[in-house]
Amino acid sequence: MSYNAFITEETIEGDGSGPLAGRTVAIKDNISTANVRTTCGSNTLAEYVPPYDATVVERLFEAGATIVGKTNMDEFGMGTTTETSAFGPTENPAADGRVPGGSSGGSAAAVAAGEADLALGSDTGGSVRCPAAFCGVVGLKPTYGLVSRYGLVAYANSLEQIGPLAPTVGGAAELLDVIAGLDPNDATTRAPPEGAETDYAAAADGDVGGLTIGVPTELTEGADDGVRTAFEESITELERQGATIEDVSLPSVETAVQAYYVIAMSEASSNLARFDGVRYGTKGDSDGNWNESFAAAREAGFGEEVKRRVLLGTYALSAGYHDKYYKRAQDARAWVKQDFDETFDQVDVVASPTMPVPPFELGESLDDPLQMYLADANTVPVNLANLPAISVPAGETDEGPVGIQFVGPAFGEATIIRAGSALE
Repeated sequence: MSYNAFITEETIEGDGSGPLAGRTVAIKDNISTANVRTTCGSNTLAEYVPPYDATVVERLFEAGATIVGKTNMDEFGMGTTTETSAFGPTENPAADGRVPGGSSGGSAAAVAAGEADLALGSDTGGSVRCPAAFCGVVGLKPTYGLVSRYGLVAYANSLEQIGPLAPTVGGAAELLDVIAGLDPNDATTRAPPEGAETDYAAAADGDVGGLTIGVPTELTEGADDGVRTAFEESITELERQGATIEDVSLPSVETAVQAYYVIAMSEASSNLARFDGVRYGTKGDSDGNWNESFAAAREAGFGEEVKRRVLLGTYALSAGYHDKYYKRAQDARAWVKQDFDETFDQVDVVASPTMPVPPFELGESLDDPLQMYLADANTVPVNLANLPAISVPAGETDEGPVGIQFVGPAFGEATIIRAGSALE
């Protein structure tokens, strides 16, 4: 069965040796691949062919991986269902008639369907972890700066990170080992602090003895009953294996969704200004008036969700509203980071359901954008605080798979990988 997981299917061989030799990798279609079109799921880039490889793609080739195509995604990464793509929706291989999550839904679906051994996605507010949860696979969002963003088409620079998807925690950790590291082309990359554990594949040993896991009530109270049951069963299993479970509180996360969308939409309105029909995108039809040409190019090239977010972001940054919205959102972001920092003084890992709901039915959320935004309540705080998080399968409901999310302190990837691998 075809799940419409790929926008472009193209096989590109690696150098034949290395840790990923013989493994196939699918690449989200907002990550540049030389001489292979990169559309971002948008009509405005339907024919765009980058002249260079993203740093993560170069590292895949050096590791011997074979790329098998560019995966479907919500347009410019804006969505939670992979239904806003100009190339049609992706279907969920693990839940018939339901969405695969987004925006990296094509990457998660390709892994779940066995169409690729591994995949890369990008995570701005949960876009790796959400589809991982909905498709019953593993998705890891690294600490901001651990993985180069050079070659990633920007949506919200201060939030997004490229991350791996895989059938197992060990597979995701192997892929992270390959793509992590400093990059002279990306000034935001950072080295882990001295003494940090950086052999990620070795960390997938399932040993949670002595680990303290915090469970924030704010991220579990509103979850669907089936999701909560699966989550609680996973927590009980971790306790049986030797982990200590503690209740913690993160009061700031109540403001996280609002703050996230103000910041993300504001950055999107700036980043997407380049798609004007002159530098990038299809030329707008006009009679020589540049403003009309600009508007026509964006009207024809952008879908409804992208237009909505650009307009809202432009409004939030406009004169007279910057302090009312954008500045207050940044203050809320600082509060979220402070809350997590204080919590990690008490516990090693924070756990929650990845998504508070099971996968939506196809078409269910398109007429209600607010429902889609609120579904990100458990994932967006991690991006605001620039922390690492992993989603691991935690069982099933009648509507589809459930994921459990583990969040760690900055550069604590090894700890969340260890916690996640204990459930496999």
